[in-house]
Amino acid sequence: MHVEAAVLSTFGQPFEVRTLDIAAPNADEVLVRLSAVGICHSDVVCQHGGFAPPLPIVLGHEGAGIVEQVGANVTGLVPGDHVVLSYASCGGCGPCNEGQPQYCLQFGVRNFKGFRPGGVQPSYHDAGGNDVWGGFFGQSSFATYALATQRNTVKVSKSLPLELLGPLGCGLMTGSGTVLNTLKPRPGSSLAVFGVGTVGMAALMAAKVSGCARIIAIDVHDGRLELARELGATDVLRGDSDDLAGQLKALVKGGIDYTVDTSGRAEAMTAAINCLAQRGTCAVVAVSGTTEVTFAPALLLGGRKIVGATEGDADPQQFIPHLLDLFEAGQFPFDRLVTFYELAGINTAISDMHHGTTIKPILRLSH
Repeated sequence: MHVEAAVLSTFGQPFEVRTLDIAAPNADEVLVRLSAVGICHSDVVCQHGGFAPPLPIVLGHEGAGIVEQVGANVTGLVPGDHVVLSYASCGGCGPCNEGQPQYCLQFGVRNFKGFRPGGVQPSYHDAGGNDVWGGFFGQSSFATYALATQRNTVKVSKSLPLELLGPLGCGLMTGSGTVLNTLKPRPGSSLAVFGVGTVGMAALMAAKVSGCARIIAIDVHDGRLELARELGATDVLRGDSDDLAGQLKALVKGGIDYTVDTSGRAEAMTAAINCLAQRGTCAVVAVSGTTEVTFAPALLLGGRKIVGATEGDADPQQFIPHLLDLFEAGQFPFDRLVTFYELAGINTAISDMHHGTTIKPILRLSH
């Protein structure tokens, strides 16, 4: 079957839209006709050599679409179902069996190495019959069709706006889940979010759902801070201003109860730790391989904690429906974050995201 896909052939270079042939689904796979796909920071990290996948490859991991075909071993999904795609997991290791697939022991292989389940198989071929790799986060959804599995395919209501839903599979789940699942803030508490892109905005909206009394947004883009106020921030600070930790302690006497760093920047994480109140918790969700943070260990004697969270500590099969319930109730208006582009505009969308003019770019996929 012919598909249109954005292909990465060289690290650090733009994506190129090409016509490929997609493989037929194996017994445990689902073929999805994609309606739209969000662009996530992890896609850009991979574009520039992060995760070291094989090349050429089709990336993309926030897909939403309609089931086209299911393999012989797939249950619970039929052609015509509307679905959101998320990260891949094995379903058989200790963390998966304990309901924590985000810590699957095969997470790296199943999400970053370009392989389909069951072996080293390419998802696509080009016109010359050459391999083009896929399987990124168990989907590779920068394409009009993608192969996924039952475990990372979440059925959703046909009444929902499908083209909006893809980012629920990663960025929105990561931010909101870090607050709702990892931190679980007390009503009336304070929470600061460092970096209010997609993940940070989702964390901010989840803090409002949780009943936090003070919600502080920190970013270097004034437009994002303005939107953060509209979505529930009680206070905003410029991320490039001096002594952020001191400013936060001045805003909330005694310090901040919970902080979330989505920036991956050492200075932001340092401030997120140093502004904590006694028994406060800092959640780190974005770290580069070269980031180093220093802090005084005596801080921890006040009951302070530093925790990490992958994919918002969320099982997509349970958590995505929960976010959709909040969305339909008007409590999680993630549609406010979205700007739409066509597949051919993928490089423009990435540039706009980098410069802060777009928070969550979504590529519409035509067939």
